[in-house]
Amino acid sequence: MNIKSEKINGIIEAIPHINNLIGKIIVIKYGGNALTNENKKNEFIKDIIFLKKLGSHPVLIHGGGPDINNMLKKLNKDSIFLKGNRVTDDETMEVVEMILSGKVNKNLVSLINKYGGNSIGISGKDSNLILAEKKYIIENNEKIDIGNVGEILEINPKILYTLIKENYIPVISSIGIDKDGNTYNINADYAASSIASKLKAHKFVFITNAPGIMMDMDNIDSKIDSLSYNEAKDLIKDKIITDGMIPKVEACLSSLENGAEQVHIIDGNLNHSLLIELFTNLNTGTKILKN
Repeated sequence: MNIKSEKINGIIEAIPHINNLIGKIIVIKYGGNALTNENKKNEFIKDIIFLKKLGSHPVLIHGGGPDINNMLKKLNKDSIFLKGNRVTDDETMEVVEMILSGKVNKNLVSLINKYGGNSIGISGKDSNLILAEKKYIIENNEKIDIGNVGEILEINPKILYTLIKENYIPVISSIGIDKDGNTYNINADYAASSIASKLKAHKFVFITNAPGIMMDMDNIDSKIDSLSYNEAKDLIKDKIITDGMIPKVEACLSSLENGAEQVHIIDGNLNHSLLIELFTNLNTGTKILKN
């Protein structure tokens, strides 16, 4: 088979996948190396625009931990974590909001616009998108104050539906607000999961630094291509899924429980992993289905 035939066959293979995504909402949690590596970020942005041009509705929620850490280091301020939560005093909250809603968010928006897309960047504070309350950590029956860290109470999707209707690609930073106007640092994984649930997304795509869910974290050949909600729960219970992958998978399972149709955990280190996962029969990560 020559190169031209291979390309044509690739296009033909994508047709049923394209038909299945036209008009559908795809929520994407974007982080890891794909966010900090400039070349990977540019390629990823082009993939997002491609999705939009084909008629689907990508909604992007991003992290920004490395940039926050770097800025805190410049300010001679330590990054402190407790049970996976960034301890966020008032000064740290200012840095978090500045980096997420300012630097990272607007950089992604400008890249989308640069490559021919049409994007607007917002935070969870806009139109009360992410309504939150103060979160506490319970340890040894003691309630520990971790500062301006928020627990999501409600997602108000009206602004997202408005932007989608007007053909914009929403880019969202995970900053929340409470009914009194206080600002909170929200875990981006859980923010993305909650938004995917509320929008009843056709697909929730989780871009990570891992190839997917593996039976053996040291053996890439043990990657699981597809599994059910219950099978994923069992892998957590059996401690096959461990460490930093646990909250990510739990966020994915929560989205399936509450409205999302399918979840994909894919490797952001692989160029065009998003398009390969959505438009081919190849598996760049792990798909989790409701049943």
